[in-house]
Parts: sequence; C-alpha cells; structure tokens
Amino acid sequence: MTITYEIDDNLYVNVTNKCPNACEFCVRNVKGAFKDDLWLEKEPDSSEIIKDILSRDLNKYKQLVFCGFGEPLERIDEVLAASKAVKEKSNINIRINTNGLANKIYNTDITPKLQSLIDSISISLNAKNAKEYDDVCHSKYGLDAFPAILDFAVKSKAYVKDVQFSVVDCLPAEDIAACQKISDELGIRLKIRKEIK
Repeated sequence: MTITYEIDDNLYVNVTNKCPNACEFCVRNVKGAFKDDLWLEKEPDSSEIIKDILSRDLNKYKQLVFCGFGEPLERIDEVLAASKAVKEKSNINIRINTNGLANKIYNTDITPKLQSLIDSISISLNAKNAKEYDDVCHSKYGLDAFPAILDFAVKSKAYVKDVQFSVVDCLPAEDIAACQKISDELGIRLKIRKEIK
C-alpha cells in the first residue's frame, strides 16, 4: 500500500480512492502514470498515515502534499490529524490538492478547520462555468458543484495563507482565459498544470 510517494522535491500523501467526481482527464484513468501503485486496497488510518510520513526525512522536501488517487478531504479527520502531527515535528509547508467540494461532502463549512494546519491549498477549477464543469468532471453534485468550488475557495482564503486554482492545459486557450478572469475576480491565483498522459 502506497501512502507516501515522491515527485520532484515534494512528498505526497495518498489517503483515499474516494472522490465525488469522475473527471475525464483524471490521472486515475492513465495506466502506469506513477511508478508507485496508488490504488489503495484499504484506506490507512491516522496512525498509519502519520507513521509513514514521519518515517521520512521531512527536511529534504519542499512541501508535504495531500494528493493521491482520490479527494483527500473525503478523509478530513485523517488529513488534519496527520497535519497536526507533522506540524509538531517539522516546519514543512503543508498543501492540499483538492477538487474544492469538501463543504458539499460534509454539508457544512469545513474551512475553519484548516487554520494553522494547512499552509496552501490548490483547488481544481477545470472549467469556466457550471455546465462545462459538469460535462467534464461528472460530479455527483451536478450543476451545484461549480459554484460550491468558488465558494470554498473564497472561504478558504480566511484560513489558509496560499489559495490557488488550477486548470489542466488541455483546455482551450479561451477557456483558460475565462478561468483566469474568474480567478482574478475572486483574488485567487491561477496555476496552469500539464495534463498527465
């Protein structure tokens, strides 16, 4: 079972396979995308996650990133417990890569729980409006997903010092420009990331 894995100078943490979306470009659909098999036979508990993370030399990494084959905030209690344990041992920057749907998942605003534990959050925007988001991400929340993501991003800014949106570079240039406009209007940085093929 792969809980932690390295990419470049970051240590990534894989905590779940669960996700409310079924995005067409998801790395889960790309066979052999990672040298480590990230599909979890069982979800690790908090103690397993913490033990795995703390077995690493955290000083050699730029960031600790919660991101695997599922939506990490599906397991917010485990993510927060691990983040707390890491913060007690290290000053490493902690980031969550998320689809931004945690408030829909839990039907409440979870963003205050991120305060002082999470340094950075990267939210997958991936479309310029609710219809196109639903067409490509196939969220179980349907057309409610996109406005929920925008709301989550704005609320996160009150508790997390670095909040960004991301889009995959397979989007047409005009769509990326529209996503940039949304980001600018909300005062959130936009990162364009390469599609893994």
